Formats: sequence, C-alpha cells, structure tokens
Amino acid sequence: MSEDKPHQNLAIIGHVDHGKSTLVGRLLYETGSVPEHVIEQHKEEAEEKGKGGFEFAYVMDNLAEERERGVTIDIAHQEFDTDEYFFTIVDCPGHRDFVKNMITGASQADNAVLVVAADDGVQPQTQEHVFLARTLGIGEMIVAINKMDLVDYEEGRYQEAVEEVTDLLNQVRFDTENAKFIPVSAFEGDNIAEESENTGWYDGEILLEALNALPEPEPPTDAPLRLPIQDVYTISGIGTVPVGRVETGMLNTGDNVSFQPSDVGGEVKTIEMHHEEVPQAGPGDNVGFNVRGIGQDDIRRGDVCGPADDPPSVAETFQARIVVMQHPSVITAGYTPVFHAHTAQVACTIESIDQKIDPATGEAEEENPDFIQNGDAAVVTIRPQKPLSIESANEIPELGSFAIRDMGQTIAAGQVMSVNERD
Repeated sequence: MSEDKPHQNLAIIGHVDHGKSTLVGRLLYETGSVPEHVIEQHKEEAEEKGKGGFEFAYVMDNLAEERERGVTIDIAHQEFDTDEYFFTIVDCPGHRDFVKNMITGASQADNAVLVVAADDGVQPQTQEHVFLARTLGIGEMIVAINKMDLVDYEEGRYQEAVEEVTDLLNQVRFDTENAKFIPVSAFEGDNIAEESENTGWYDGEILLEALNALPEPEPPTDAPLRLPIQDVYTISGIGTVPVGRVETGMLNTGDNVSFQPSDVGGEVKTIEMHHEEVPQAGPGDNVGFNVRGIGQDDIRRGDVCGPADDPPSVAETFQARIVVMQHPSVITAGYTPVFHAHTAQVACTIESIDQKIDPATGEAEEENPDFIQNGDAAVVTIRPQKPLSIESANEIPELGSFAIRDMGQTIAAGQVMSVNERD
C-alpha cells in the first residue's frame, strides 16, 4: 500500500440486508486487498463443501460471519487502494458501532457509499443512515443500487430505486447534484471494477471510477491547532509526555500552547512521532510531545491542546442537534448520560429540549417538546457535569460531534451547534 496517496475515510452505509458486507468484500477483493492466503483457505473450504468453482460470495459470507462473531480476521484492516486514493472503510455492520465509529474523530468519514438493494428499495434503516450521514457532515454520496442480478438487470427497477433514493436525499437536504447512482451486483461483480455487459443501458461511472473521482478531503491545516489528549506519560529523561492525534492545525516546537479544560500551558519543547523527533506535526499525526513546566498531574485524557492565544473552548453549556437511535423509554430534560466527544467522556445533563426536528426534512416540528424518543431528532441544550472542551461543528467539525452512551450502548449521536463558554 502506498502511503503517498491522499487518504479518505469512507463510510459504507445502508440497510443491513442490502449487501454491505459483500460490497466491502468485493472492493477489497477487486483491489487486491484480501490476502491471497485468506482466499485460498476459503476456496478450499468451498470445494470441500461441494461449492466448487471459486465462489466469491462464499468467501465473503465467511469473512462477514467471522467478523460478526468477533473473530478478528485482519482483512488488511478494511483498507484498500485505488489509483487515486488510499481508503479506510469506516465499517458499519451494526448500527451501534457505526455510530460510535462515525463520531469519534479518528474515523470520521469524508464521504459515503450508500447501498440500496434494487429489489427492496429504501427501508427505514436506509433513511436513518442517510439522516445520520447528513447530520454528521458527510460530503459526497455514491449510491450503489445493489443486487441488480436479482431483478434481471432491468433498467426500470434501477430507475425506480434511483427516484426513491433521490427523494430521500432531497428530504434530508442532501446535495443530490453531486450524488452518483450506479447499478451494481456485489455478488456477481457488475460495475464494481469493470463495466458490466448486463447493464448495456447504463453509461455512467463504475464504482471504482466514482471512488477515484471523489473530491480530495482538505486537510484542516489552516484551522487552529486542536489536539485531544489520549494519555499522559512520564518518560525518564524527558518528563511529562502527553500523547494524542492532531485533529486540526499544526503543532510546532517553540509554540506556546494551552490545555483545556485543565487550564495550564507552556512552550512546546519537543515533538516525537514514530519514535523520532520532529519539528512539526499536522492533522492525522499521532504524537507525543513535551511542554515546559507541565507536570504529570496538571493535565489528563480528554484535555484538548490548542494555541495559547486561541485556546480550545470550554463549555458552560452547549446547544446541539441530536438523533436518538435507541433508547428503551423517553428522554426528558434532566436526563444525564455520558457524552463521548473526541477523547473525553463526561456526564452531561440535557437541560432543555428546545425543538423536535422532522428527520425527513430537517424542519422544526415542535417547540419545547416534553420528551423525545427513538427515531427523533432534536435541538437540545446540554450542561456538562464537569468541564468539557468542545467546539461548534461549524467552526471545527473535527471537535464538534459526539456520541451519547448509556446502559452500555450508543443511544444518540449529535453535532454541536454553538458553545456558551464558561467565564
């Protein structure tokens, strides 16, 4: 895998039965990213079970099944290369993981492939994923109308699916100008890596071409530095070393930085990356660094490092747009679950439910509703129970989204609209 290509995080979204795993498998297979031995091993099994003639789908089903059972098969960590990009799939087999993955900065998807089965069309889960993708700021959407083999590659059925999805995208205000629709069969391989003879009526791009044509994500180097701290170490001979990933901006030796909400700061003495000293680090870099005058007990995981003259915001309260995905009962003002934002985990109280939003249109349905529940989207005001550094998604999207967890599961996802900073 060449590291010199630009990198894209790609979400594969859509209803669970519409063939996401097979599509992911097909992409990995067609780009040579499934190790040969893995294929061989499954090929032998297929032959033993009398499913001879290498059945790609059989291999994929096995991989998918093992993955669901939690057997970690490292299919190249779900990474693949195209001519233009190096892609990491923000995989989302289960709703919960998908949401958690989409929201933790490290794997925020730039763009998405929405998988919709030609024989089944738009389903409630399709709608939910699209709304979520829109709420979480996904850029462009490639729509794979999958399972064309099951509808005899009929153009009519493809067009119906395209219309259904276009309506859905328009409802959630997704820019359909840029959306691309491609008739595919992940199972048979039509229009994934090469043009299919079965869809003579289609003359658009195939999936790999559409992926190559995605706009290159702009690395947020011009934004102010924001570096959420994952851990703080003491290293003999150096001292205190906070470790984390630069989300936005640049970190340079000699910079004066501030850690919030701990509210301490100092001058950056050294920066280390991959066990080498470097003068500078930028978005996506995992670094350890040492700051003059900062001790082990001054800072902690969940702090955010930024420039001393433009320090990270610390919220007294913040207003956010959230989508409730799974909660056994209703959510009312006063509810205090745990918010996961970048590396911080802080209990926060929903002080007020300001508006209920129609997830289909994004329009306000009701002002100050008494409660919200599964499937609802809402604007809420939130008060962290202890200091939390978080940013408005309009200004610094990388630090503007969060997941809400309770009872061991992700119950909602959201984006920060505005921060009311503490004095």
